[in-house]
Amino acid sequence: MLHREQEGTDGDGGAWAVPMAWFYAEYIADELLRTGDLMPPASVEFRAGRDALALTVFLSDTGGELPGIRVVSQLETWLSLTAYDQPWQDWVCERMACLAADGYARGENSPDLALAEAAWRWLVETELLAPDLDAVPDGAGALGEDEGPKVWTPAWQLGLPLGHLAIHLF
Repeated sequence: MLHREQEGTDGDGGAWAVPMAWFYAEYIADELLRTGDLMPPASVEFRAGRDALALTVFLSDTGGELPGIRVVSQLETWLSLTAYDQPWQDWVCERMACLAADGYARGENSPDLALAEAAWRWLVETELLAPDLDAVPDGAGALGEDEGPKVWTPAWQLGLPLGHLAIHLF
């Protein structure tokens, strides 16, 4: 329990900064994936999709209007950012660097950006075992979901198409 004099502050007398923009982006991503019903919500694949989508939603908010946006009006933007032929990972790195530099110039530490950075780190550093889509099956007939060659893939490479598909299904 907090001491009375610290309640509602950061300990230095300043108010706590609540990462509402990140929480809202994560909520939108979660709802899109749940609506699409593509993966069980407790799976790491779902988390990869949610984090990739949340980063897309959060970083595409260039005007600081995220909590007031209408999801339907942004779907085309998110679809184009998550499309297969787009350099999404480069865009994420550029946007994060811009936000960090902007906050540093103003002397701010953004709790939203800290959570976005943690999500990005998890997406890059975590590898998931996934079907090798580049492999050509040896022989006749289609292979089942659990058959065929598998490769370790960065979580963002699995989560991004999952998020893209969830947007399509919305």
